[in-house]
Amino acid sequence: MFDDERVSLGANPNVSSAASAYRSQRVSEQLPAVETVFLHERDDDYLVVVRADGERRLRGLLELSETDAGPRPRKFRVRRPSGTEPRQPDQFVELVRSADRIRISEQTSAAACDRLTAMLDGYQLEAVQVRTCRYCANAGRYSPVTSDTAVKADRDYICRDCAKEELDRELAYKGEFTAAAGDRLEELLYETGDLDRIVDLLQGDLDPELTKFDTISATVEDVDPVSTAELTLHPALKERLTERFDELLPVQSLAVQNGLFDGDDQLVVSATATGKTLVGELAGVDRALNGQGKMLFLVPLVALANQKHEDFEDEYGDVVDVTLRVGASRIDDSGQRFDPGADVIVGTYEGIDHALRTGKDLGQIGTVVIDEIHTLKEGERGHRLDGTISRLKHYCRQRGDDAQWVYLSATVGNPEWLAEQLRATLIEFEERPVPIERHVTFADSREKVRIENRLVRREFDTKSSKGYRGQTIVFTNSRRRCHEISRKLEYDSAPYHAGLDYGRRKRVERQFGNQDLAAVVTTAALAAGVDFPASQVIFDSLAMGIEWLSVQEFEQMLGRAGRPDYHDEGKVYVLVEPDCTYHNSMDRTEDEVSFELLKGEMEDVKTVYDGPAAAEETLANITVAGQRAKQLNDRMIGDVPTKHAVGKLLEWEFIDGLEPTELGRAVTTHFLAPDDAFRLLDGIRRGDSPFEIVADTELVDEEL
Repeated sequence: MFDDERVSLGANPNVSSAASAYRSQRVSEQLPAVETVFLHERDDDYLVVVRADGERRLRGLLELSETDAGPRPRKFRVRRPSGTEPRQPDQFVELVRSADRIRISEQTSAAACDRLTAMLDGYQLEAVQVRTCRYCANAGRYSPVTSDTAVKADRDYICRDCAKEELDRELAYKGEFTAAAGDRLEELLYETGDLDRIVDLLQGDLDPELTKFDTISATVEDVDPVSTAELTLHPALKERLTERFDELLPVQSLAVQNGLFDGDDQLVVSATATGKTLVGELAGVDRALNGQGKMLFLVPLVALANQKHEDFEDEYGDVVDVTLRVGASRIDDSGQRFDPGADVIVGTYEGIDHALRTGKDLGQIGTVVIDEIHTLKEGERGHRLDGTISRLKHYCRQRGDDAQWVYLSATVGNPEWLAEQLRATLIEFEERPVPIERHVTFADSREKVRIENRLVRREFDTKSSKGYRGQTIVFTNSRRRCHEISRKLEYDSAPYHAGLDYGRRKRVERQFGNQDLAAVVTTAALAAGVDFPASQVIFDSLAMGIEWLSVQEFEQMLGRAGRPDYHDEGKVYVLVEPDCTYHNSMDRTEDEVSFELLKGEMEDVKTVYDGPAAAEETLANITVAGQRAKQLNDRMIGDVPTKHAVGKLLEWEFIDGLEPTELGRAVTTHFLAPDDAFRLLDGIRRGDSPFEIVADTELVDEEL
């Protein structure tokens, strides 16, 4: 074995030279062949590393002296765990003579290299100068590097292992990085071969070559456009349409070509900004104007319902009556602006469902448009939307209304299956109007605002080939954070969220449309309804409230970047805070979630029922349909365990037979989950004040 413990060639300087030579000869006969002797300048000496059998076997220091014959070994010391031990200089000569190759580090100075070469020439030996890792050489390791494996570090080149160690030290200094973030940075390190650039990235540098994750290419499907002049529509609608467009967009053309105006139900799946909303509008408004029943246009959030109501009023208000039905009206049941006799009802899922649960007459329904149909897969809202669809179909059939159903979504992982369950024709259009560059960088919450400021400035100072300045949507997870970011941006910006009044929101929309604002800062909850012509989207956080975004939500939000009539490309920046969570209920960190979202596949849209959800929807169906409740359960997308749910409702005294009790009717009218209902009942029975009951409920929700 040839290692630091066994190498003893000429170990005792008192032994005669003959004995030493004899020992050298005997020991060398027992040693494995020396593969490489590596020499590296170290101060005034030279580091010597000997490799055999693919491993380092010896490390020592060589000192040269000048003789009449030229440079010769003067001292040779072998490093041992206990220190250095002197060896005969002849031992070094024996080693280099027996080596297959001799290498001198490229970092050795020219003068020192010349001395080594002259010394080796004296023994008729040749050496080759090679690029090696200085960190390894200084640590006594021989690590040659090539142009493919070398990593630049402060005007020097080091091996990948040393570069990774340096990166790990930087990450430890910055804070906790999960494996996902570390893997991404290591990948960038090896791709660029430049440690300094990666460290700069951790300092908030926006080098686009490093932050760039990928590019989603623009795609164009070959669809024969439908001329608006050829459409058979009510004259009032056709006049408006032909004034705006000569031809329908591809997804609209596909819908028309596949039976939209024949009354066929359709599931329209297409990216943001491809024009799918107009598909539902054309069908619904045309049928309403032709006396075939009113249109219901349903969305998941009040803010979106308000916006869509305003849009319909502006576009069609002079030819149809438009009204609004949102969930807030259930508090006092005043209906506010709600007119059940209107031609167009814009509402939230909950608002329309409340009308059904309380037996309101919605009149003749000709068209139901359900936007964001992928909501079916979400926890609390998913089963309620599933139930709403079933109850609304029951309402239409009871009245004999032949309603047309149009379901809209930008993101569905299982469109064929979902279309089959909805009994609808699938209209799927995968065109992306402009390419989108996606970027990732790491920053804490304070650094994020600084980076956002730079990105907003840079984008607004750039014009597209179509003459439009770049504008930004910043998505974050709370209204408070919206205002905080907006205040700190240097260029004109504004917060935009559901807590703003109508006038202020409209002012922001107008200013952004006129390019008076460089950015809007909005909550992720409004992602579906933000209709700003932005070229850039920044994710300040990847959460919606205290929940991480789903792939569908993330894709829909980033799809807001880039409009074909305004921009040449879209840009998306994901700002990731390592080891960050926004609530103690979150089981993953932001850096883990970021790469799951960027690499993730679209989730399937399917409603899954647990016991409480099944009981809640079954109670609502019994309230609306009585003996036919099982038919409504069977019609739903998710599998509802009806027998078990009915048993629980009877046990809880929410129903008597297949009729709701007074308690059950109150529970379903106010959309209470069973646990919430029991909590309220317990508070009432204890004689708690309303404030105590509400506080108790809020505390439990917070703990969950």
